[in-house]
Amino acid sequence: MANNANENNNNENEMLTNEEALVQPEDLVSEEEKMAKKRELAKDYDASQIQVLEGLEAVRKRPGMYIGSTSASGLHHLVWEIVDNSIDEALAGFAGHIQVTIEKDNSITVVDDGRGIPVDIQSNTGRPAVETVFTVLHAGGKFGGGGYKVSGGLHGVGASVVNALSEWLHVYVHKNGRIYHQEFRQGAIVSDVEQTGDTDTHGTVVHFKPDAEIFTETTTFEFEVLNRRVRELAFLNKGLRISLMDARSENQETASYHYEGGIKEYIEYMNKDKDVLFEQPIYLEDEQDGIEVEVALQYTDGFHSNILSFANNIHTFEGGMHESGAKTALTRVINNYARSQKLIKENEDNLTGEDVREGITLIVSIRHPDPQFEGQTKMKLGNSEVRTITDNLFATHFEKFLLENPQIARRIVDKGTVASKARLAAKRAREMTRKKSGLEISNLPGKLADCSSRNPEESELFIVEGNSAGGSAKQGRSRHFQAILPIRGKILNVEKASMDRILANEEIRSLFTAMGTGWQNDFDITKARYHKLVIMTDADVDGAHIRALLLTLIYRYMRPILDAGYVYIAVPPLYQVRQGKKIVYLDTDKQLEEYLQTIPATPKPAIQRYKGLGEMDAEQLWETTMDPTNRTLLQVNVDDAVEADKIINMLMGDHVEPRRDFIEENATYANIDL
Repeated sequence: MANNANENNNNENEMLTNEEALVQPEDLVSEEEKMAKKRELAKDYDASQIQVLEGLEAVRKRPGMYIGSTSASGLHHLVWEIVDNSIDEALAGFAGHIQVTIEKDNSITVVDDGRGIPVDIQSNTGRPAVETVFTVLHAGGKFGGGGYKVSGGLHGVGASVVNALSEWLHVYVHKNGRIYHQEFRQGAIVSDVEQTGDTDTHGTVVHFKPDAEIFTETTTFEFEVLNRRVRELAFLNKGLRISLMDARSENQETASYHYEGGIKEYIEYMNKDKDVLFEQPIYLEDEQDGIEVEVALQYTDGFHSNILSFANNIHTFEGGMHESGAKTALTRVINNYARSQKLIKENEDNLTGEDVREGITLIVSIRHPDPQFEGQTKMKLGNSEVRTITDNLFATHFEKFLLENPQIARRIVDKGTVASKARLAAKRAREMTRKKSGLEISNLPGKLADCSSRNPEESELFIVEGNSAGGSAKQGRSRHFQAILPIRGKILNVEKASMDRILANEEIRSLFTAMGTGWQNDFDITKARYHKLVIMTDADVDGAHIRALLLTLIYRYMRPILDAGYVYIAVPPLYQVRQGKKIVYLDTDKQLEEYLQTIPATPKPAIQRYKGLGEMDAEQLWETTMDPTNRTLLQVNVDDAVEADKIINMLMGDHVEPRRDFIEENATYANIDL
């Protein structure tokens, strides 16, 4: 820590020296001399310095502009660009089955039974249409030519981008009784379209291998990542079968999905291990002005809402007009029904959107001939007309459902009424918390030891288990940027608790107060006091349980800091091996075994097994777990919100059977000290 301070002082001295150098007389030049130099440089700036990237060169030069990144996420994105084209054939009513295969060499094959990409000459380019699709940006049947009514990828860059970023790509078209083939390398044409045989099938086969020159981080596809999206696409396109096979595994792992019920079955899948208020999800499908709308919903007895929205199969993570329309209709219809049936008294306020959405699982999926997404990332749907259409169609169907099913309607209203009472109780608890002056930690059991820095980007908050570990952490930390918040025992399981109970819990309130982000609707991630929230618990069963409880709290009520990448898990060592003056820390039994084989038998090494953080003194805790130069931190992120929700509900919810099954299936992977 002292070394860091010296480094900072040296930097400051260096900055002063540089500033002084800027005003040395020998460096001063006249304005005339400066202008003369500029004129000389301007002469050199001619047409030869203007670079034109032809064809797919721009894609290879700036791949991140087209696929987001060249990391694992960008790699898997290549698959979806090709699959989306096959999905478009399904949306148009021509394809019924899509097969995705991870080949042994980590190449990808996508096969569909659609019409097959046209192979005749495209008038603008004078080249076969299939070649144009794979070599020209913004070329495709999605720009008003009558090829597709609706489509996910409207930029027409999918196939050509995949081609540009592949070491090689082969396309086979089964069409009109013949098989056509063309080969590309790094986006360049290797061979012209040629007829290679006859066929009695129709469709397109695309086989490509990502270019290792582009994807320097990894070129290995993950089966589970592909599997999650394949399953989602099958839910969103009822009646379509999508299969996935991993030819790399000995048993050739496979998965195949086909859902006639579409998003209705998606709701059932999401709520599989939850207690629902009614058995069959509410479902509607309708169309207005060429815009197709699907909505499915079901209530559980839980306290959390789970809302997903899609536009042309694209997951709109940030919502948009379709999601807003459905939420507005939901709140209005439930309140209107409750008023008409005297379930809400005249002197009582209407239920809020927050009230009626408690415990809901809702999916909104629309298909639009001309969707307007906000940003290239397509995270939010911007078509204003979609809000009105979704609102009208959903309200009409939902109102009819409530009138025809009075028992279910009563349960929904009662659920919202209870949520309203809990919300008002939570509001009172929140106001009581606010009366306590800011970070008046003396009133909190956690007893926060804050850091001196007020820069959130460098500040870290360690949540530690108990006063013993908290004492060592406070003594060993860097007071400049590391804050310590000890928690007492196991916090409340928020998966089973109402809002008023959660806010009544002092341990939870202390965490929210320390983070400074606010709560629920008032949550503001820009006010986060720390950009690293580090969970530091003992490496035993109790420590793991506390960690699970904290992660559940963060996922349910502090999700933005999770999405921002602010949440970490500290990995303290399990062993200290001391031999003479040499001290080594090891994380696993295997590491210990391997290390002992590499050192001499004498002098006999002293081995210490850390049962908890409290067994470490301040210096050891700093060296092993808190020092940024030596520590190991695991960043927590959510790749799949649906699966995360299912896992948290299974592990922390009321149903014992799924949790028991999970434990029995995974017990062999656990390493627990008895």
